[in-house]
This record gives sequence, C-alpha cells and structure tokens, in this order.
Amino acid sequence: MADFVYCWLRRDLRLDDNTALNAALESGLPVQPVFIFDKHILDPLPEQDARVSFIHQRLREIDSDLRQFGASLRVHYGKPEELWKELSTESGCQGLYTNLDYEPAARKRDGAVRDLLHSQGQRFEIFKDQVIFERDEVVKPSDAKPYVVFTPYSRRWKARFEEEKPVVRPLPSKPNFCPDPGIEMPTLESMGFRQSSIPIPPSDVADELIAEYGKQRDFPDRDGTSKLGIHLRFGTISIRRLALRAAELDEVYLNELIWREFYQQILYHFPHVVGNAFRPAYDRIPWLNDEAQFEAWCQGKTGFPLVDAGMRQLVETGWMHNRVRMVVASFLTKHLLIDWRWGEAFFAEHLLDFELASNNGGWQWASGSGCDAAPYFRVFNPTSQAKKFDPKAAYMKHWVPELLTGDYPAPIVDHPMARQRAIDTYKEALKG
Repeated sequence: MADFVYCWLRRDLRLDDNTALNAALESGLPVQPVFIFDKHILDPLPEQDARVSFIHQRLREIDSDLRQFGASLRVHYGKPEELWKELSTESGCQGLYTNLDYEPAARKRDGAVRDLLHSQGQRFEIFKDQVIFERDEVVKPSDAKPYVVFTPYSRRWKARFEEEKPVVRPLPSKPNFCPDPGIEMPTLESMGFRQSSIPIPPSDVADELIAEYGKQRDFPDRDGTSKLGIHLRFGTISIRRLALRAAELDEVYLNELIWREFYQQILYHFPHVVGNAFRPAYDRIPWLNDEAQFEAWCQGKTGFPLVDAGMRQLVETGWMHNRVRMVVASFLTKHLLIDWRWGEAFFAEHLLDFELASNNGGWQWASGSGCDAAPYFRVFNPTSQAKKFDPKAAYMKHWVPELLTGDYPAPIVDHPMARQRAIDTYKEALKG
C-alpha cells in the first residue's frame, strides 16, 4: 500500500475547519480518517447512553460525507494504546495527526501513542482545535503564571482575541483522502449498546438567539439558550466559527465560551482538581452525605420545586438550564451538605454536554472549593430563585406536575436552618 497518514478524530467530529485534518491533508500524503470507540470510556456506561448513540450517528454522517470523495471513515472499538500498535504497523503508515485533548487521562494516552509511533520512526503531530487559546497562551503578563480568577483571565483572553482573530479553514474542495478500505463500522449492538430515545439539540442556532442571550438566559421556561454544549463537547461544530459569531452578536454569550476555556486551562495547569478541591482547605469539610437525601435530590423529590424540576429535566432530557444547574448544585452541597463529587458524578452520568473541565469547575464553583468560586456563605435560596426566574412557575409546573394537584412532598430540609448549618460547618472547617 502507498504511504499515507492517519487523522485520528476524537473531540472534533467534523470535516469543516478541523485543524489536524487540514494539516494532515497538507502533509502531501493521502489521509485516512479514523475514530476509536474507547473501551476504557464506554465499558462503564449504560447500554442506552445518549452520547454514544449521538457519536455513532455523527460518525455515520462523516462517513457519508467522505464517500463523496471515494473515501470512508475507519471506526474501531477497543483500547487506543493497543489498537495503535496494530494500525501503526499497516503497510505504508507514516504516522498520525490529531487534535489536543487536555484531560489528564487523555494526555497520558496520547503520550503512550506518541512514544509508540516515535519508536517506529513515525510522526505524531498534534494541534490545538477545541479551544481558541490553550495552556500557556493566556497567562499573567507579570509572571507568566495561569490565571485562577475569571475576570482578569477574560480581559486578557479578549485582548488576544482582538489581536489575533481565529482563522476558519473549511475542508479543501479536492481533499487527498485514502481510497475507501472497505471496513465496516461497528454497530451499536456489537459494542453492547442500544439506540437512545433522548433527542439531541440541533447544531445550528439563529443569530437572534445569540444576540438576545444576555437578556433571556436566566429564565428556564424560555427558549433562550443555544444548547450547543454537546456539539462543543464532541466538536461537531467549530469553536472558531462560534466565537467569531458571538463576538459580533453578544458579549454575554462570548463570556460563556471564555468560561469554558478558563476551566480547560485550570484543568490543564491544576490536574489535582480531578477528585480534589482546587483549594485544599475545602477537603476538610465534614460532609453529611445522607444517602436518602441524595436519592431524593437525584429523583427530583426534595420538596423544592425549582430543584426538582431541574433534576427531572436532566434525567429525562440529558440537559438542564444553566441557572437551574447553579441552584441544584448549591442545594446539594450547601443545604444537604453532600460532597460536591457526588453531584459531579451524577451530572457526568446524565449530561449530554458532560465535559470534565466544565463539570468539575462548575461543581467546585457551587461548593465554594474551586478557583474564583462562589464564597461559602453564598447559599442560593431555591424559593426566591424560583420567584425571580420562574415567576409564573411555568418551568416548574411542566417538570413537577404535582404542583397542580397539591400532591407534592414537604421540603426535606428547612431553608433557614440548612443555610445557617452550611455557613457554620464551612466556617469551622476552614479555620485550619
């Protein structure tokens, strides 16, 4: 077989404006796109995981697009480190191109694959793609250390963005792909999964929605958010295209994209946040971890309608409104004094847009333990939050129909008592 290179798709499931793919096509060698369903990630998941169904469907769409060029997408199921020992020894393989993933486990995996290819004299080329700025590109000018507070980070981010606007690069009109190797894509069933019935939000969003985002985003009964999280998570849309649109239409929306990158660089520079508080003192908090109350929270049966509506929306749809996410996270960690890691794991299991950096950052923010977090004495009042952001109770009545019948449980905790208990518990634990 003639010489060729692989382009390993991971969190960049698109042909348009894909940095590694464009670089591979410019290498002068034919390119074979490949995707690996990673057993390390898939094996613990339930058989009807909506994210796996979504990825599988998206891969079929990419494969269909590639067939217009007489090519196809190679899809494998297994452990990447083992599969690359086989793929890299195929006749003509000169190495691979891929885009960076900043999660600790992914960095370890990529290091092993890189070492394997280099030991065989093959190339391993890796690129920035899922963020506008990565790693050390937005740091303090005084000492080149990473920012741990969002506002100065965002100011520096925006300054760099204005200085060097990202360039969007569509797929070339005549890409140099390898001919279709005729390898069948594994089915969901062959990997132990079944098609999920949870619908996926569309990947396109109107300019009007982004332009009105800052005015509409806090009201959960309105269709005021883009729901593009899953598409950013798996790279089915280009962050560069979206950031350029946001910069023209609404700064509040752009700030949400910057929060995403802020948490990515926190995870990169401070990997201990996976499993530990960013601020070590917060690991001293004596959580109550009442399993019955945790189960009530998971099922949306806490007696606080806004909390319950959010949890039921999450379990049924794989998505929860961002304002409500803050309320339910604060309720779990402050009202119930349940370890934020329990909530983080539950969200990781159910969120379509689960992303380690943002999920971890959001939970640590809510619990007070993270960088630039809500102070420990800030305890969201679910009742006043509901009155402010769902004044007609439309959102709550939709997800908690018992409100209309009167058959609704009493609150599992008293708000004034729980609030004071949380403040006292945190204060005592943080004395050192």
